[in-house]
Amino acid sequence: MSSATASRRRWLFGAGAGLGVLALAACGRKAKPAAADAPAAGDQLERGTLEWAVAGDWRPASDRKRDAARHPLETLKFFGLQPGMTVVELWPGAGWYTDIIAPFLAATKGKLYAANLETPNPDDNAADQVVAAYKKMITDKPGLYGPVEFTTFGPKSGPLAPAGSADMVLFFNVNNWMAAGVAEKAFRDAYAALRNGGVLGIEQARASVGGPQDPLAVSGYVQTDYVKQFAAEAGFRYDGSSEINANPKDTKDHPFGVWTLPPTRRSSPWRKPPNPAFDHARYDAIGEPDRMTLRFIKP
Repeated sequence: MSSATASRRRWLFGAGAGLGVLALAACGRKAKPAAADAPAAGDQLERGTLEWAVAGDWRPASDRKRDAARHPLETLKFFGLQPGMTVVELWPGAGWYTDIIAPFLAATKGKLYAANLETPNPDDNAADQVVAAYKKMITDKPGLYGPVEFTTFGPKSGPLAPAGSADMVLFFNVNNWMAAGVAEKAFRDAYAALRNGGVLGIEQARASVGGPQDPLAVSGYVQTDYVKQFAAEAGFRYDGSSEINANPKDTKDHPFGVWTLPPTRRSSPWRKPPNPAFDHARYDAIGEPDRMTLRFIKP
């Protein structure tokens, strides 16, 4: 992979990767109105725990509904998220995980660096709209989200966070960086941001074992060994995996790639109008995609 061709270096967003996914996420996410700056998550839960953050009633109902498929509590515990950590979240999109991580860190004197999308095309402002909405969500409730530091990630971006400052970096969309030709940079930048002993946590739609891996991940699926190779080339040590987010029902042969499945439920090719005649039943029965959940360590 280190000898990537020029085509892999293009800033691509075809097949629904990157920009389109972020825009869809933002459009489908409806924030819950709240009068309080930091609403209570339930008297039975202790403020500042991960359980409290996952149960937070500041999270949109549509996001919480997906917890059964995405298992955020179990996933973050597997990665080893602890109170008071400094964490980098790469391409947080509309903030599905930020709504959990940022309040948890704010309540425990930690810090979040949100490395948002570096806009690739000045003639297309969809990415800017997503990032602007995300920043407004954070800045409107500083008591809830805490001192979030906004950085960027893209072909020409600088550090995700000060070198060696982060305890954890979280990736949830390796396929998007492959489509954009910046996957190697993502892993290198994560390595630079982490302290020695820091954790890289990855959740990614998982391709079937065997056969060649499309270097642009047009389907949205990536082979586990390919992700491990990216990490190893950047200097990381593989530290374990979990089947928390596995879905054995996912056949991974869908007409519009991973985006055919919930929550995106695409019914037509990328940038084409939705097909009202498309039968979603088969894909809705599968549920969200099969995902790998991997942990790496910076030695």
